Amino acid sequence: MKSSFEAARQYFEEAASVIGLSESLRDLLVTPEREIKVQVPIKRDNGQIATFIGYRMQHNSARGPMKGGLRYHHEVNADEVLTLASLMTWKTAVVDIPYGGAKGGISVNTKELSIDELERLTRRFVDEIHDLFGPDKDIPAPDMGTNAQTMAWIMNQYEKFHGFAPACVTGKPVELYGAEGREEATGRGVGILTLAFLRKFGRSIENATIAIQGFGNVGSFTAAYLHQAGARVIAISDVSGGIVNRNGIDVPAALEFAAANKSLTGFPGGEPISNEALLMLDTDVLIPAALGNVLTEQNADSVRAKFIVEAANGPTTPEADAIFRKKEIPVLPDILANAGGVTVSYFEWVQNQQYFRWDLSRVREELEKYMTRAFHRVWTISTDKKVSLRTGAYILAIGRVSRATELGGI
Repeated sequence: MKSSFEAARQYFEEAASVIGLSESLRDLLVTPEREIKVQVPIKRDNGQIATFIGYRMQHNSARGPMKGGLRYHHEVNADEVLTLASLMTWKTAVVDIPYGGAKGGISVNTKELSIDELERLTRRFVDEIHDLFGPDKDIPAPDMGTNAQTMAWIMNQYEKFHGFAPACVTGKPVELYGAEGREEATGRGVGILTLAFLRKFGRSIENATIAIQGFGNVGSFTAAYLHQAGARVIAISDVSGGIVNRNGIDVPAALEFAAANKSLTGFPGGEPISNEALLMLDTDVLIPAALGNVLTEQNADSVRAKFIVEAANGPTTPEADAIFRKKEIPVLPDILANAGGVTVSYFEWVQNQQYFRWDLSRVREELEKYMTRAFHRVWTISTDKKVSLRTGAYILAIGRVSRATELGGI
């Protein structure tokens, strides 16, 4: 199996070939502007010193300050962070918000740290890189293992060096200059585009069957949106396993259960199913909303979904993608499908820069406008050039970034 960076590069190359991008410009656009790796030592609650490794990969700034999440996970490594940083460059370009791409992370198992240790870890990481990010350079946001509280610590620590600067980070608590609707944004965006996707094939969301792998922030809000829209969510899962019910899962009850128990284990609304088996269900729409590389050459032939919507980053390997094309299973790619989060992060940044707050209805209205506009543009490119939606999305993104690069000059 290709590494995540090799997979992203392959998708890039396919689109670059369609539009005839020069080799020199290809090299420029795939090469990150800066790779940051720092030591992050903290004193544990027991008095021992623990040392962690932190990363911030700044991929491209041709279209504006760089933007990307910060994840805390024990499997974080340079290759993964660099791949995700490049995806952010294309994602921000697809939805046409004035950002480049970056990503960050710390290799740490958050379950092994207390809340005080996590705060010290976050503040020390900011100490190491505060000169390299900020409102007009690179704006972090929450990702796996981080949340609004983490962003509040980042803002507070950054401001000790640079003064009041709420736009230095997004995904903050609403009480600390965060945006209404930020927490739901990625999942809501996935839901909005799932409806638009089905409509292009003459399908209604009413009673369409949905299987969602992942019931964290993205998967849960996606499930809630689609359930409310009239879909029949037949399967959901988290790291502990999943639940399947062909008659439809009671999504509000599942949300309540997961919030109370921090897991779907024991939820009485269906039969147990493994994460792997969920991917093979006979369903209208399959939404991988957990980790990357879950749809591979080994299992793609067994996928029976009629449509795939990539809510996770990089859930489909190039080999699996080729199989889905052969089987004529349309795939809505990650750089478009899950761009709702960064889009509302942009709205938060705009509000912070203007010192003016939007209400939730405006955030939702603008999110739908940006997401559907991007979807229809990608659909048009895909149709006109007779390429997949993934290649169409990359063509749109690469075109915008390369044009900005050429206009700006070296």
